[in-house]
Amino acid sequence: MHALALSGGYSVGPREGRIIYFGRNRPDVHVCIGEDDRQISRRHGELSHRQGRWWLLNTGHRPIRLSKSQWLFVNEPAVPLAEGYTPLVVPGSHDREHLLEVYVAGSEGNRPADRPTDETEPPRPYQLSDIERLILVVLGQRYLLCEPYPRPLTWLQAANQLAEMQPGAGWTEKKVANRVAAVRERLSKAGVTRVLRQEVEEPIGNTLNDNLFKELLYSTTLVPRDLAVLDS
Repeated sequence: MHALALSGGYSVGPREGRIIYFGRNRPDVHVCIGEDDRQISRRHGELSHRQGRWWLLNTGHRPIRLSKSQWLFVNEPAVPLAEGYTPLVVPGSHDREHLLEVYVAGSEGNRPADRPTDETEPPRPYQLSDIERLILVVLGQRYLLCEPYPRPLTWLQAANQLAEMQPGAGWTEKKVANRVAAVRERLSKAGVTRVLRQEVEEPIGNTLNDNLFKELLYSTTLVPRDLAVLDS
C-alpha cells in the first residue's frame, strides 16, 4: 500500500491487521492531510489490511469521496480497495478539497515505475462528421464555454439554433436527438460506458448527454475552438 498526500507519503507491505491512519493531527497519523483545516478530523480515516485485501474506513465527520463519485460516510462498513490507483478526496472548509492518493500494489508488490523520458501518449479523439460536430457544438456549447456545472441545451433549443444557422435544413427536436443517439451508440461500441439508456438508472434526465460531453471533452474530440462554427 502506497499512500501520498500534499504533506508526504507512507508505504507499507501487506500484513493481517496492519492499519494506516490518515487525518489532520500529524503526530497521531501516518499520512497527514488538511493539517490547517479544522473541517478535517484529527484521525479522519484508516486503511487496514485483512483477509488479503486493503480496506478503507471513514472515522471522521466529513464523508470521503472515492473515484466514480462514490461516497463513504462515518459509521458505514469499510469498503475494499481494488488493486491500482484510487484517489480519496475529503471536502474541507471554503470549497477546499484534500486529496489522498492511494495505490494498492499487485502480487509483485511494486507501484508503477517513473517514466519521465517516455513519449507522451496523446488523447485519441473520436471521428465525427461535419454535421455531427455542428450538432454537438450547438448542444454542448456550455461545456465548451467552460461554464461551472454545464448542462446540454434541450433538444428544442438546439433545433431552434440549428434552424437559425441552416434555415432550409429542416431541423427538428427528433432529428437532433436521432443524430446524437447515433453518436452515443458508436461511442458505446468503442468502449465508452453510461451513454446508453440501458446503462443508467431512472430518472435519466440529462445523464446520457452529460456523460457523452464529458467523454468528448476528455478525449479532445471537442475543444473550445470548435465554438467558432457558431460564428460562421
